[in-house]
Amino acid sequence: MIVAVEGPSAAGKTTWCRATGGQFVAEYTPTGQEPDGSDLAEQATYWAQVNAHRWTQALTLEGASGVAVCDSDPLKLHYSWCLAAVGAAPVTRFEHELAAVRKMFTGRHLGFADVVLLSIPDPQQLVTQRNGDRSRRRGHLDLHARLSDPLAEWYAVLDRLDPGRVVDGFPSELDIATLAPPRPDRHDIELLEGLVAELPAL
Repeated sequence: MIVAVEGPSAAGKTTWCRATGGQFVAEYTPTGQEPDGSDLAEQATYWAQVNAHRWTQALTLEGASGVAVCDSDPLKLHYSWCLAAVGAAPVTRFEHELAAVRKMFTGRHLGFADVVLLSIPDPQQLVTQRNGDRSRRRGHLDLHARLSDPLAEWYAVLDRLDPGRVVDGFPSELDIATLAPPRPDRHDIELLEGLVAELPAL
């Protein structure tokens, strides 16, 4: 079972993952060497490789313990779509990243988590939680708060196409028995294409 814990910045993803008491796949930590966006194809390849690495980590953890909890969805394709939806990035960035993700799916290097736990607090709650966490700087919180609506739409579409895979909110504890079973095909390219087709036009 691969479980992705998702939500905007300051939603409490990392706090919840730590509270499970076990190992989990950490979110990506910026290195300062990320592509600057001047070459969209290069940028897309970079992020696809980053996400494929986190997917591999999830598979390794799943193999060792039976369950892999991921601090943010390893697929992460929603991010560039959400940026385009609020006008913070060109649609072409998402198009390039989609092409890179298709290749990763075909090669079975990336896929859909079995279950997504999704929490989207209201903007004031995000600010409160950000201010209560002195361990991290969140310089782009305003932008991430703007991404909340398209993020909700992304996972709403996914849940319509594959009901039961998206859980609203972070449960008090992780009870695998109450969740949907592992996917028969995590690399379902038809589901990926269907998701993109059903999303609101950018």
